[in-house]
Amino acid sequence: MAVKIHPHARARMAERGATEKEIVAAVEGGESFAAKFGRTTFRRNFNVEGTWRGKSYRAKQLEVVAAPEGDDWLAVTVVVKYF
Repeated sequence: MAVKIHPHARARMAERGATEKEIVAAVEGGESFAAKFGRTTFRRNFNVEGTWRGKSYRAKQLEVVAAPEGDDWLAVTVVVKYF
């Protein structure tokens, strides 16, 4: 299984502070649930102990919406929450 990243998701990664490694980890090991249009959302928490846009956070949560492509996944978009 491979995880491909759509250009839209790549743009959201840059805006929201996600890395390609985190997206792959979320798809491969996160909890999953159904999303619209036959897609799947993968959710995973990461301990970061860092700052994002001037604020300190201990963790961030990625939600990756992905579409199946044969045996692979295409990450369509990503949402990042810091807490």
